[in-house]
Amino acid sequence: MASTPSTSRQHLASDICISLDNVTINYNNLAAVRNVYCDIPSGKVTALIGPSGCGKSTILRSLNRMNDLIDGCSLSGRVLFDGANLYDPMIDPVEVRRRIGMVFQQPNPFPKSIFENIAFGARINGYKGDMNELVERSLRQAAVWDECKDKLNKSGCSLSGGQQQRLCIARTIATEPEVILMDEPCSALDPISTLKIEETMHELKKKFTIIIVTHNMQQAVRVSDFTAFFNAKALEEGTGKVGYLVEFNETEKIFHAPVQKATQDYISGRFG
Repeated sequence: MASTPSTSRQHLASDICISLDNVTINYNNLAAVRNVYCDIPSGKVTALIGPSGCGKSTILRSLNRMNDLIDGCSLSGRVLFDGANLYDPMIDPVEVRRRIGMVFQQPNPFPKSIFENIAFGARINGYKGDMNELVERSLRQAAVWDECKDKLNKSGCSLSGGQQQRLCIARTIATEPEVILMDEPCSALDPISTLKIEETMHELKKKFTIIIVTHNMQQAVRVSDFTAFFNAKALEEGTGKVGYLVEFNETEKIFHAPVQKATQDYISGRFG
């Protein structure tokens, strides 16, 4: 296999959660990100960093087929999870999204009670256990139980922004996924709320694999075990830019001993 950063397999751990095998994603036949090879380890936090337009969020959404919901979006290559290609025609994307949950950039609680925000998805997915116990456990895991245990019947939208985001994390946890994707989950939050989300992530990785897109490099250093740096280059056709994976490694190595000059330039603030 070629040794250029965009085509070499970025493999670092024996216990792999998700593998991207020559993944290229197009929007209306224009490439957004090309030739990504990457093995994401289980039970760790992996951060995706890079300048705007380099394909970080596009790659993140491909991991649970959220890009399916975007007209004109197509993927070639393979995304392997639990021994299966998630893009095989036999794979149910709804089941993919149950097993690989997602927390979005803006908190988006349902217009329901705090209790029903947690119970609703679990109920739809056929949960037969003690719903009260599930709600409490999910809210505790998301570190928001103490702040809302006395107002479970109030609207989830009545909570502060940071509390809403942790409620959304709890809602994701309640469907018992194996992986949690987070697309800039702290970008709309104040520093105190951001700290609580980051502390929550440290606890959650004991039970879940977490993959986070962040523009905040200090956050990547604080929360992640591994980091993937994406960059963008001009398309040969002169019709814009295409993202590609430059380097993937342990976070400590990415930020203190990167292999690629572009990685060093980005983390040192020379561009981006």
